[in-house]
Amino acid sequence: MGALISSTVTMGLTYCCCNAVGSVVQSCLGGTGEGTTGRKRSVLLLSLAIAMALWFQYTVGPAIVNQSGILWKMYRWLPGMGKLTYHAWYDSCQGYNLVQCAGHAGVYRPMALSTLFFGVAAIATKNRPTLNREVWPSKFGLFFLVLLATMIVPSAPLFSVAFLRFARLGAMIFCVLQQVILIDVAYNWNEDWVDRADQADRLEYGSGNIWLHAIVASCIGLYGMSLAGIILLFTHFGDCAGNNWIISLTLVGIVAMTGIQLSGPEGSLLTSSVMSMYATYLAYSMVSKNPHAECNPMLGTNDSWGIAIGLTLTALSLAWTGFSWTAEERLNVDGVQSARPVASSNPSQAQGTNLDVPFLEPDSQVTSGLVTEQHIENESFPKDIWKLNVVMALISCWVAMTLTGWGSLESEASAANPMVGRVNMAMIGISQWFAMGLYIWTLIAPRVFPDREFS
Repeated sequence: MGALISSTVTMGLTYCCCNAVGSVVQSCLGGTGEGTTGRKRSVLLLSLAIAMALWFQYTVGPAIVNQSGILWKMYRWLPGMGKLTYHAWYDSCQGYNLVQCAGHAGVYRPMALSTLFFGVAAIATKNRPTLNREVWPSKFGLFFLVLLATMIVPSAPLFSVAFLRFARLGAMIFCVLQQVILIDVAYNWNEDWVDRADQADRLEYGSGNIWLHAIVASCIGLYGMSLAGIILLFTHFGDCAGNNWIISLTLVGIVAMTGIQLSGPEGSLLTSSVMSMYATYLAYSMVSKNPHAECNPMLGTNDSWGIAIGLTLTALSLAWTGFSWTAEERLNVDGVQSARPVASSNPSQAQGTNLDVPFLEPDSQVTSGLVTEQHIENESFPKDIWKLNVVMALISCWVAMTLTGWGSLESEASAANPMVGRVNMAMIGISQWFAMGLYIWTLIAPRVFPDREFS
């Protein structure tokens, strides 16, 4: 009875605090009236979930299973909660490295919840798009309240089995989507610097060369890092034929992408260099998941480089998804920048561009200038906002896999689940070659179908 009362009081206080935080967020990020979509709040919620995953992984989880640290000493005084929490985290970790297993369990809880949250949001906003900008204080409060409740939910089978399998598939899909993000960023990067060079030349002829030289220097730097990465992979992971095949095929793919891009007017060398660097990173991800100790010198150690690169790519993806207006064109099949109606007496001038409303489909445009405010609101709100939530759910899966090494566990510097390591290598390899093939297709498609528009 005491445990129930204590849990109820704790959850109630947490809910009130989270609602207060949600109100502060409401003030900092602005209102949620007409012209907003809730994208910034989605990014903030996922960012907080990632922060909680890191805290759970390196502090909360190890403290619970080892029954040590100030956090555990404070928590165990809650009647019944300490025992329930200990068994929920510890029981599924027997036979594995306790600290590593508990860290993985800590990551799965907030990331599984964020995947569920954005999955439900995708379904809800598919039917009613305006839900994506409504009642965010309650969404934040409910999220953290349920996260607190997951502390006493056993890790197996909900988190370490069901969610882990789903997250692997979602992360593999996101690897491909991440290529779209990187291609978009690289194209915008190249176009921005070329535009700056043109503007500088208009003011003073020849002054724009500095931007063109910067593009060339960036390409050389990225290709140099990619080549250095390939050499290091051969040096540290080249003791096995399987690893050598992975690294060699990655090098072949890089050469193929660059050669095809240089042979025609499509694409840019900067985009190819970004893709080459990312392909090298995926090759590293593959060989670092090899379950055989003789092939993987990193087995049993913390992959800090992989986690750092993965989180950097996550931050880039979050920034692109939440704040880049080109995200609309890439996530929509038609790639059409829709316009939001503006009241005008001339119907031909009734449409104008409002960059605060992304993800619009062509049928959400209103051609008549004499429309009511409510009609404008209903018609102009992006009907494809559900795609944003799908991307956020996939990012949640990707982060979970990045922080846990795709769910791999070790025991005394040897793989405790070698089959998982081989499956992880295969999934990353499939996503790598699918993504490189997708980029190559964007280069050759205009040549194969010259009558079609691919811009």
